[in-house]
Amino acid sequence: MNITPVQESTPLLSSDRAGISIHNRKRKCVLLAAGVISLVVVLLIRRGPNTLFRIRTNDIIQTSNAPNASVFPQSFLWGAATSAYQIEGGASEGGRGPSIWDTFCARSADNCHGDTGNVTVDHFHHWQEDIELMQTLGLKAYRFSISWSRILPTGTAEGTESGDHRYSKTKGINYDGVQFYNNIIDALIAKGIEPFVTLYHWDLPQALQDRYGGWENEQVIDDFAKYARICFQFFGDRVKYWITINEAWSVAIGGYDQGNKAPGLLSEEQGGTGKPYLIGRHLLLAHARAVGVYREEGYAKWYLHGNSAKSGVIGIAHSGDYRFPADPKSKDDRDAATRAIEFQLGWMTDPIWFGDYPRSMKRILGSRLPEFTKQEKKMIKGSADFIGLNHYSSLLASAPKSPPSYGGYWADQSVILTSDPSWKTTFMGWNIVPDGAREILLWLDKRYNHPLIFVTENGMAADEPDFQHSLHDDSRKEYLEGYICGFGQALKQGVKLGGYFAWSMMDNFEWEFGFSRRFGLVHVNYTTLVRTPKLSADWYKLTIETNGANIRQINMA
Repeated sequence: MNITPVQESTPLLSSDRAGISIHNRKRKCVLLAAGVISLVVVLLIRRGPNTLFRIRTNDIIQTSNAPNASVFPQSFLWGAATSAYQIEGGASEGGRGPSIWDTFCARSADNCHGDTGNVTVDHFHHWQEDIELMQTLGLKAYRFSISWSRILPTGTAEGTESGDHRYSKTKGINYDGVQFYNNIIDALIAKGIEPFVTLYHWDLPQALQDRYGGWENEQVIDDFAKYARICFQFFGDRVKYWITINEAWSVAIGGYDQGNKAPGLLSEEQGGTGKPYLIGRHLLLAHARAVGVYREEGYAKWYLHGNSAKSGVIGIAHSGDYRFPADPKSKDDRDAATRAIEFQLGWMTDPIWFGDYPRSMKRILGSRLPEFTKQEKKMIKGSADFIGLNHYSSLLASAPKSPPSYGGYWADQSVILTSDPSWKTTFMGWNIVPDGAREILLWLDKRYNHPLIFVTENGMAADEPDFQHSLHDDSRKEYLEGYICGFGQALKQGVKLGGYFAWSMMDNFEWEFGFSRRFGLVHVNYTTLVRTPKLSADWYKLTIETNGANIRQINMA
């Protein structure tokens, strides 16, 4: 998820400023609107907790002028994503131990909008129903995370630095938690849905936070590797796609600079004790150690496809918003836009591809940016088979005219971030800029020499004040259509894009916003826990069935 940056008290750029109006006129990914030739869709409405709109896809396909309208390959993975803390609930059931998010939300009603993840949408008890919904939606893949503290309630277990723990009881491993995820993985495979598993999506066991300060201490690197080894052993025969860490940038900045995410620390530059750049170093090393376990101990070969061994793959999911130069003719603004992307996406990706941080960060931060040893650089470099991209929005970047009036990470990058007033926004206040979807993929493709990329999160929070507004989420459908269009255009230009995961499969607990923001394709009544697919779910089902051929704007680029 994005984190809203501190904004300078400067006026927003007008849409007729030099360069911006030209950019808007050239925008190729436009959302469907009145006057645009629409696809003929016949909807036979059947609402219920487990039913989708019934769509006659033949009517859609017949409106296409091209016999091979889709730019997406047949192997493209269409999916949806969730995370453990946001959907599972069962906080004190099945042997699960507390996480730092349990503590953060309980500490103050201000932290999580007065809500908690104790029950959330109760996937812990509704997982079978939810997987049935995924099958009805037509998902080819499902990205979910494993709760570290559901597998290891105290964060660690005896003797997990080596050995196989599948066939003998190991003290510290919660085998009920293992069985919970075994059930989910087996059910997904039985429905023809590819499991895409994230090892860490922000919910560090509270025991490790209490024992040595969690991500602030290098000990967490070893403990994460041991936890990863256990997951590879129990699930690696059926899981082909692994993600080590979700949004290391959000963990470092939200948790240790802005304080709006667990464990809730402000950075030292803002009067707190948080050290976001040290946290970033530990996260990258933990990622690399886990990848080393996966590859060097042979777990990549454990994945079984039919009766033949076929290697699994492992990567990492990054936050990646795009930054357009406020004035494309200004070298200072172009440099500011690049610097802003480097301080977010490059910070966590350059070390994995090049072995070190972006030059702009090293130049600006100096000794405040903890260095890697030669051995660590060697371990980190090349430690990903693919890049996971979580992309939601874009901003305009310009060079500051004077020093910022605030401190911390947002001051460090020396960039003023603003918005084009013509851009629409989501209920989170994030800009809707489909062009950014294309441009961020092209940026990744060029910088890292044509890597395999998966869009591991993309979606929007809509204003859904009541049930009927939630079901008729036209704005979400338009957002998804525009952004998938942008991603598809990048694919047409040669980007190696392997799949797309909508965020989120269902409404859930949205971190510091609690239940006040809904991102789901499926509506969840937080009192009754009844699931009801929205209009966007129907549209996404059609998109999967036609492999994106229903999105005609892609071919208008």
